[in-house]
Amino acid sequence: MSAPSILVADDEPLLRAELCEALARLWPEARIVEAEDGIEALRIGRETAPRVAFLDIRMPGLDGLELARVFQARTHVVFVTAFGEHALEAFDEGAVDYVMKPLSMERLARAVERARARIAGGARDLPAPVAPPKAPPPAWLQATVGNTIHFIDLADVVYFCADAKYTRVVTDAMEAHIRLSLKELAESLDGRAFWQIHRGYMVAVKRIAAAARAEDGTLWVQLRGHGARLPVSQRFQHLFKGM
Repeated sequence: MSAPSILVADDEPLLRAELCEALARLWPEARIVEAEDGIEALRIGRETAPRVAFLDIRMPGLDGLELARVFQARTHVVFVTAFGEHALEAFDEGAVDYVMKPLSMERLARAVERARARIAGGARDLPAPVAPPKAPPPAWLQATVGNTIHFIDLADVVYFCADAKYTRVVTDAMEAHIRLSLKELAESLDGRAFWQIHRGYMVAVKRIAAAARAEDGTLWVQLRGHGARLPVSQRFQHLFKGM
């Protein structure tokens, strides 16, 4: 059998170098090629058709899940990521394995073994990998106002607002910023307690007083005990059935 080609895609240079070095030790006969983001990984994948791809989930351009859909069966995909909440979706895309960061050589070795078996057609002989459980939602957040870090109980949050690379947290008493994007925050919170209603807004369900349509057809949320009026984009209007 010819030496397999392996694509490693990760937008963090140090983590990518660490993964490539580890794979070179675990799979010395393989030919490894690197990509620094999803777009470059897509180009390399189309040009070289690698047998195996070790992909980060979150990358600029295209994320790892989108790449897996493009590669489909011709490339066996192992996801290497710091985010456990995508595991079920990853296995739905036919992933060989799902390895969590920080990297463990022992864990990576098992992923390599599974990839080797998949190439050889013997994947059924290996136990199926178990998806890591999703972490429970946090009870509080650390948020910054000036030089002060505040500990905010989630029960006090009225809504969240996207603000560049940060997210603004709004309570009845204050506003502060956290170092997470709104998308990352939404993935960590209980979807029954907080609804994303717009790409820029997520609101505490218990603080929604009403949803009203304006004359131009746009939908707006009115909050209980707070003066803010938040827009609802078309994508999330199904949350307010009957409006």
